[in-house]
Amino acid sequence: MMTSEYLCGFSSPAKAEGKGLRTFATLFLSILFLVLPALAARATEIQSVTSPKGVTAWLVEDYSVPVVAVSFAFGGGSTQDPRGKEGLANLMTGLLTEGAGPLDSEAFQIKLDDAGVEMSYRQTLDSIHGSVRMLAEQRDEAFDLLRLAVNEPRFDQAPIDRVRAQVLSGIIANENDPRSVAQNQWARTLYGDHPYSRSDQGTTQSIAAITQDDLKALHKAVFARGGLHIAVVGAIDPETLKKKLDLVFGGLPQNQAVAPVADIEPKLAQHVEVDYDLPQTALKLAWPGVKRKAADFFPAVLLNEILGGPMTSRLWQEVREMRGLAYSVNSSLINQDHADALIVTTATRSDRTKETLGIVRGVVKRLAEDGPTEAELVATKKHLIGSYAIRNLVSSGSIAATLVELQLDDLGIDHMQRRAGLINAVTLDQVKAAAKKLLSTEPTIMVVGPPLAGARKG
Repeated sequence: MMTSEYLCGFSSPAKAEGKGLRTFATLFLSILFLVLPALAARATEIQSVTSPKGVTAWLVEDYSVPVVAVSFAFGGGSTQDPRGKEGLANLMTGLLTEGAGPLDSEAFQIKLDDAGVEMSYRQTLDSIHGSVRMLAEQRDEAFDLLRLAVNEPRFDQAPIDRVRAQVLSGIIANENDPRSVAQNQWARTLYGDHPYSRSDQGTTQSIAAITQDDLKALHKAVFARGGLHIAVVGAIDPETLKKKLDLVFGGLPQNQAVAPVADIEPKLAQHVEVDYDLPQTALKLAWPGVKRKAADFFPAVLLNEILGGPMTSRLWQEVREMRGLAYSVNSSLINQDHADALIVTTATRSDRTKETLGIVRGVVKRLAEDGPTEAELVATKKHLIGSYAIRNLVSSGSIAATLVELQLDDLGIDHMQRRAGLINAVTLDQVKAAAKKLLSTEPTIMVVGPPLAGARKG
């Protein structure tokens, strides 16, 4: 659903290094393409399983290894943090394995270890995610621990204080980290006072203000069946899974009590400089995006890969391969519940910032005006179709996570089967239209590094 962009600094490469990287990558991909078809084939054999209490999950049965992976998500992430208590969702997810039901933090952790269970939680802007990986022979113990964590988190004061201290240490460290400062500035630049502009970690003041009652209230508001999406992959049959679904999720309330979040268009045509005395300058540029279910989504996906995909894209060739201006340069389509954007990210030597920015903008301008070539489109289609398993289907856990994302995006249980056809159906004219639509707008640009006169017009 959503991808995050981070500002990174890299050294400029030698061309020989680039050739070596391409050779290694080609060999690596060749091996994976031989191994992964079986995984991909299993992942497309998806069953929809509904329990007697009405809890639905997508199931991929796989008995090749005695492991079960569960992934789930509730709608409503850090956008649900009340003003003045930013970081609440982040703190709550850090506490969901710190004691539940009759088990305090230490006892819960011992039970997880004894059962060989891996359990974790995280928040995004729009969702709260959980994942569990267990041995099939110990699934009873594992699902019971999951039931406690989902339904009866304790939020004891001692773990709250300990996890809060860890979060505060990270916030204080980030206040002196150029990348973190710049990322916060970037969010405020694009989204103003919208919830997307706020740090999901919060501030020293907001974290200090969060109470046990706040944590309980957020858990009660978000953890409900109406906002729940579940995927299970591994050695478990549908009838057994139905019982486990009711055990873990059947007792949750039906409806969430989340606050509404408004849609927002990123604010473009801005220029932001974050001044730091660094040997490298990070660049970030934003153009309009496209909604995940829009008719021109796949033309935009192909356009994005042609612009800034790995190793063969126009930005990669012009910025890295031909001129050695950056170690990495990429573009990404960002799809969130309430905003979309196309983001280009790179970093270069500070004395070559203006040159790099000019090259990036020139590549974008030509693509907006002329569109891609037929050869670029054909090659990119093959890459997107062939690399899907490598990106998303490399393990039971990654398959389960991918299936949850498909549910969050409301794409249908047969999306994996339809995806290649949707990509192959895209025409060159459609990609040219997407290029003109998305890339003709004046972008927002952020420069992180030493002040550079003239970078604005690069």
